[in-house]
Amino acid sequence: MNMPTPTTQITGAYVSPLKYESTSCDALVAEISALARRENQLVAAQNQRIKTSETQAFWYGVGQGDGVEAAELANVRGEREAVTAAMEKKKCKAS
Repeated sequence: MNMPTPTTQITGAYVSPLKYESTSCDALVAEISALARRENQLVAAQNQRIKTSETQAFWYGVGQGDGVEAAELANVRGEREAVTAAMEKKKCKAS
C-alpha cells in the first residue's frame, strides 16, 4: 500500500565522528541541542505524513510512501550519533 515508514524504524545514516573532531565541547553541546529540536520537528512531520497517508490509502487504496522527511530524519539521527560519539571521546558534559 506504499505507506510511510514509522519514525521508530528510521535509523540514523552513518556520519563519521571525525567530522566533529576539532569542534569544541560548547559547540558540540549547542549542535546536539539543535539536532534534537530538528529531530522533533521531523518526527512530527513524518507522523503527519503517516496520518495523511492512512486516509489516502483508505480512500484510494495507496499511501504516499516516504518523503523528504524520512530521509532528513535519518540524516539528523546520524549527525546526532556522530556528535554524541565526539562528545564522549572528548568527555564533554551536556549542560
